[in-house]
Amino acid sequence: MKKHSVSILAAGVLWGFMGLFRRYMADIGVSTAGVIILRCGVSTVFFAITLLATDTSYFRVKLRDAWCFIGSGLCSLLFFSYCYFQAMTLMSLSAAVIFLYTAPPIVMIMSVFIFHEKLTVKKILALLMAFAGCVLVSGPVGSGGITAVGLLYGLGAGFGYALYSIFARLALDRGYASNTVNFYSCLLAAIGASVIWGGAEPVRVMFASWGNAGLCVLSAIFTCYLPYLLYTYGLTGLEAGKASIMASVELVVAAVIGVSVFKEPITPLAFIGIVLVLSAVVLLNVRNREKADKV
Repeated sequence: MKKHSVSILAAGVLWGFMGLFRRYMADIGVSTAGVIILRCGVSTVFFAITLLATDTSYFRVKLRDAWCFIGSGLCSLLFFSYCYFQAMTLMSLSAAVIFLYTAPPIVMIMSVFIFHEKLTVKKILALLMAFAGCVLVSGPVGSGGITAVGLLYGLGAGFGYALYSIFARLALDRGYASNTVNFYSCLLAAIGASVIWGGAEPVRVMFASWGNAGLCVLSAIFTCYLPYLLYTYGLTGLEAGKASIMASVELVVAAVIGVSVFKEPITPLAFIGIVLVLSAVVLLNVRNREKADKV
């Protein structure tokens, strides 16, 4: 398996821990808006340290390319987080998750027109397997649980989630380092969230105790800094459409954590869904291996 594929999978695994950290942060009084501010803000500091330790020239951005980072930071990270949290308050969690995973088909379609990626039969099959798996793992949506406003927020979450792969890839194609993309994306998302919701309260909660500070820092490292570091690096050597599908392992990890940590039951259908998502990942990498053999 290519190192870029491994990076994408590792990012998906780490994103799967978001629910775990979200519950613990809720227990110490951090609001959903506060989670966005702290995750992106602390990650900005770590990405700044990373750039300082590697090459300070990576901080430089041409003004004409600023729209790429505005897109990945504000239009993706911030917009996606806001819509996703709103969707979770207006409909069932399972419905919100399913709408979130409309992202892979959106990325795949946009990538055909923007990056001229080929829409192969195997890629479509992997997409259908991954989406079906996500639906099965998420569980039944339930009747009457989706409102018109909830539907808009759900679709907005999926669209915003998809935009990161697009804008990040556009920035990478313009010669920017992956961590330059990460730094400015997190910085703009943190600033935007602070302006909209106010950053004083989550910072106060974070520094109320050493335990709170440690939890918030660990949440940022394991659900934002490391996964975006890995995912953006993976985009440097993998098609955006494939990367988006492979990141669906996030839901598998979240389901495993739910069973092992929170003792949530797992249904036979959910187990089939996990198998489908993992099979989609294998299918995509079999394709990569065939190409490598031809070379």
